Amino acid sequence: MKFLFDLDGTVTSMETLPLIAEHFNVQDEIMELTRQTVQGNVPFVESFIKRVGILGQLPVNEVNDLLSSVPLYPRLQEFISANKEQCVIVTGNLSCWCESLLKRIGCEYYCSEGQVENNQVVKINTILRKEQVVDTLKAAGETVVFVGDGNNDLEAMRHADIAIAAGMTHSPAKSLFAITDYLFFDETALCRQLNLLL
Repeated sequence: MKFLFDLDGTVTSMETLPLIAEHFNVQDEIMELTRQTVQGNVPFVESFIKRVGILGQLPVNEVNDLLSSVPLYPRLQEFISANKEQCVIVTGNLSCWCESLLKRIGCEYYCSEGQVENNQVVKINTILRKEQVVDTLKAAGETVVFVGDGNNDLEAMRHADIAIAAGMTHSPAKSLFAITDYLFFDETALCRQLNLLL
């Protein structure tokens, strides 16, 4: 069995792109784009390209340092630490921005990839399709549990054997309600269910 987790607002107790935007004082555009994307009003790929266009000029090393200390949900982090071989982070975020954060979480991860030159993101090389990770693991014989909260998790949750919507940082996208097997607004209850599925 593999447990796949969205990163922003699911494992982290805050969304990372708005944090970057606020730190570098470009929050107005990013906050609105993030809100519209989470709710499913703007397609993830379109939103992501726009957000990287805004944030790509920022120093990659400073973004990476900033995100390295983003708070995590402690019980969820304990579950991942205790079951590292079975847990995978699946995020559309760029690996160059969240590498330190992902290493801190300490399990396998999949990200979008950007081309970095002179400490800036100059191009998006690949945008991760989370459902492809689900499909690959299922093809290898794994039972896949996917935990997410945004509209960009919809296809991955639809492809997973068990879909869990987490509403701990904000309410999950309405699009998830029809396809989710479980819905949790509390970290303790979520972790209890994850342990039951082990």
